[in-house]
Amino acid sequence: MTWIDARPDAPPLGLSGWTLAILRALVLGVVVFGGLGLLLLVRLVERPLCGAHRPVTPFITQSVCRAAFPILGIRYRLEGRPMRQAGAIVANHSGWLDIFALNAAQRIYFVSKSEVARWPGIGWLARATGTVFIRRDPRETLVQIAVFRERLALGHRLLFFPEGTSTDGRRVLAFKPTLFAAFFDDGLRETMLIQPVSVIYQAGAGADPRQYGWWGDMAFGPHLLATLSARRQGSVTVIHHPAIRVADVANRKALARALEETVRSGLAQAGVLDDQPIAARNAASAATGSS
Repeated sequence: MTWIDARPDAPPLGLSGWTLAILRALVLGVVVFGGLGLLLLVRLVERPLCGAHRPVTPFITQSVCRAAFPILGIRYRLEGRPMRQAGAIVANHSGWLDIFALNAAQRIYFVSKSEVARWPGIGWLARATGTVFIRRDPRETLVQIAVFRERLALGHRLLFFPEGTSTDGRRVLAFKPTLFAAFFDDGLRETMLIQPVSVIYQAGAGADPRQYGWWGDMAFGPHLLATLSARRQGSVTVIHHPAIRVADVANRKALARALEETVRSGLAQAGVLDDQPIAARNAASAATGSS
């Protein structure tokens, strides 16, 4: 069995669990959709005056995401210094909570695959908050370069998940070098900065260490319900590492490797990194128990 096949056991929900989940869902819903309504109202004025610049609405998104963690009962902590200039940010990807964790840290715009724009609910929220949608096709590189130039010229910080998928929160998958090809364009390379960020989840007392991971074919609804109903919540720490200048790196493969190693080091230093396959870990546990 690999880590992809393994799933945390869903704890049974009693009356107290359902009550807690409903209360948190109601408060979180009011904050999220109230914030979205305010954002759309402000955008009615912001769009004709400022176009894609968005000088006001990202503050609303950031405030909503910061409020989500005390509502959920999850402790939230920042380390390091988020860069203030335009550029790109890359982070490990554990699941839907990353959106709140990274937006709470600084005002950013996610870069997502074009299919997300058509997803019910999520696609609408993504479009409203200024997400950049791209097609992951090498033939689209010139289009991506043009889009990135435009957004960076506006002072935007664009966030990528270079693993291409989410994990159980206890490992960092290989970063895909193709995602960095656009940044080696002559018009971007000399001034482009990319900041690696480690998002580290610690489970609540007695909970599965993968409590906040959402990956593979796990359904969103049950995972959301488990998070809302958890009586013993854990924490999330967002670590901002020093930015890397693209011009200082030989090629996209070397850049992907350097960023990946930096992000992985954050999880290793926090003691949550577990790259050992599930089968090997189970075998080691069995051997320990029989000795």
